[in-house]
Amino acid sequence: MSRRMSIYIHIPFCVKKCGYCDFLSFPVGDCGSGTAAVPDGSSKCGVPEEYLQSLLCEMRQESGDYADREVDTIFVGGGTPSLLLPRQAEALFDGVYQSFHVASDAEVTIEANPGTLSKEKLEIYRQMGINRLSIGLQSADDGELAVLGRIHRFSDFEKNFELARNCGFHNINIDLMSGLPGQTVESWLYTLHTAAGLDPEHISAYGLIIEEGTPFYQRYGTDGAAVGKDNEVSAEEQDQKKGEKDCGKLPSEEAERQMYHDTRDVLERFGYQQYEISNYAKRGYECRHNIGYWVRKEYVGLGLGAASMLNNIRWKNTSDLKKYMNNTDGRDGSGGKGAVRESAGVLKEEVQTLTLQEQMEETMFLGLRMNQGVSKVEFEKLYGIGIEQLYGIWLRRMSTEGLLIDGERVYLTERGRDLANYVMAGFLAG
Repeated sequence: MSRRMSIYIHIPFCVKKCGYCDFLSFPVGDCGSGTAAVPDGSSKCGVPEEYLQSLLCEMRQESGDYADREVDTIFVGGGTPSLLLPRQAEALFDGVYQSFHVASDAEVTIEANPGTLSKEKLEIYRQMGINRLSIGLQSADDGELAVLGRIHRFSDFEKNFELARNCGFHNINIDLMSGLPGQTVESWLYTLHTAAGLDPEHISAYGLIIEEGTPFYQRYGTDGAAVGKDNEVSAEEQDQKKGEKDCGKLPSEEAERQMYHDTRDVLERFGYQQYEISNYAKRGYECRHNIGYWVRKEYVGLGLGAASMLNNIRWKNTSDLKKYMNNTDGRDGSGGKGAVRESAGVLKEEVQTLTLQEQMEETMFLGLRMNQGVSKVEFEKLYGIGIEQLYGIWLRRMSTEGLLIDGERVYLTERGRDLANYVMAGFLAG
């Protein structure tokens, strides 16, 4: 039987970069003919055609190395992959199926933002074998969406969600975000109840992290307070604030903890089970692709900045768009399309061959993100040594402190999830 692996495909373009976002993404611009997308999902230009062709070329370059592999999950992320025009999405997936052996039961996900979906796109997605949507709602409160800089209102999301259902999508994730500027425990509860009331199969509920280098970092600094005039807030950000709800401060740590606990309580009442620190699903709808990351399944990343892990070697593609395009443009010496010009190997950066110690550490701190934790039996089968022999002192300490359950499986308690970073740090070599 073929060895199984996953594929991640990165589409690094969006309509507008949100103030909190530190992902590798760029506003696609107006392409000379108006905005790239509007709330009804229409699109003038999609993503740059040069990038799509470079991506298809990378697939051709890489596919020979994985002829013995079967792909059982595909995830198209970004950016905003739903900016792809219908014909571009069709070309992308034609390339995937021509280059790789995709299992008949593969989970195939595409991320989408409200305001970039249309019936035509959704119908093409279904035709191309996409069977899971991940829609970035973030909040059901229009004021909070405005603070974030999202291009949609909640009503746009509702229309897109209903449209996706009508087009035959029966596996939909909704992304939510807590800890937003000006957000209260009550407004978060409203978002939770509103999202869960739509009965999606999966809900991802993440806490906002203020990343250095983002407009939000300039605006709120390190203490969560809204900045004054000296912090060089751009004119665009000042305009964005007009007519919005007062940004105020970020919620307190106590409020954020309350939001996290409320998330589990509310979603359980709606029939969702927490299976990872930030992810909840109806039975049988856990995200297979993301679980693969947490159990160290092998995967290949395609596209700008995409990461890979195979044969205990990790690497990422270059984050330099010009370099990526130059080395995957599929031109021969005469400039014509066709022959592969250079090996995609030149795109690989930060190549790291994991030591046995690093593999074991990853198994622990990634596995502990999941509610089921790490199996002692499976760990010993993998590495020939028991978890107790390696981490016995830390296991006993965390168990005594009420942060870990130490049985046939090692997993976090509810309090342990509150202090997950502290617990996981103990499984890293000093």
